[in-house]
Amino acid sequence: MPRSVNHVASRAKRKRILKLTRGYFGARKNVWTVAKNTWEKGLTYAYRDRRNKKRNFRALWIQRINAAARQEGISYSKLMGALAKAGIEINRKVLADLAMNNPEAFKAIVEKVK
Repeated sequence: MPRSVNHVASRAKRKRILKLTRGYFGARKNVWTVAKNTWEKGLTYAYRDRRNKKRNFRALWIQRINAAARQEGISYSKLMGALAKAGIEINRKVLADLAMNNPEAFKAIVEKVK
């Protein structure tokens, strides 16, 4: 008896992945094995970089807070220590946003902990 293969499902699976690789360079967009490998590697990069993005943003916030704090005559580490000692619970994301977009509010926070 001949082997029965579900060509409809396998073709649909290939089409789905080839559609996801549109815009890639060269054989990566239209050769099945190359496209599949590229797509899988891309998922790995996406997983990794979702975590790296959190690190990068935290580093950016720290740099912005440090720059604004030094304009007020205090270092980042001293500022964060003073905030903790004063019991002011404000996260780095909000503090960096204040430093960038609302310098007078940031200055008020610095004056409060000095």
